[in-house]
Amino acid sequence: MAQSKPQVMKLTDAAASRIRDLMAKGEGVGLRIGVKNGGCAGMEYTMEWAKDAKPFDEVVEDKGARVLIDGKALMFLLGTEMDYQSTVLKSGFVFNNPNQTSACGCGESVQLQPANTPA
Repeated sequence: MAQSKPQVMKLTDAAASRIRDLMAKGEGVGLRIGVKNGGCAGMEYTMEWAKDAKPFDEVVEDKGARVLIDGKALMFLLGTEMDYQSTVLKSGFVFNNPNQTSACGCGESVQLQPANTPA
């Protein structure tokens, strides 16, 4: 019996709603999420509107929203929940990532380790 592969990322209702709103206004196939080296903690999340899917993108469709995970970021984002929060002073996407080991004080960069995957 074939095992189903785990969903890389889950979206909260708020995140899915915001992505659906952006998809309705934009020209593309979804929101691409990745990570890159940078910031004082070592890594930063990246987001861009995707014009098309790249060969190694992992496509996540959740609650009517589409997110494309950059293939190089998969092991760092496995198990992550993406939320959208809006306060009086700022609004934006927030990542609740079990692979995050620390973050800088300003919240713009994080330290991530690859996810432990079963053999």
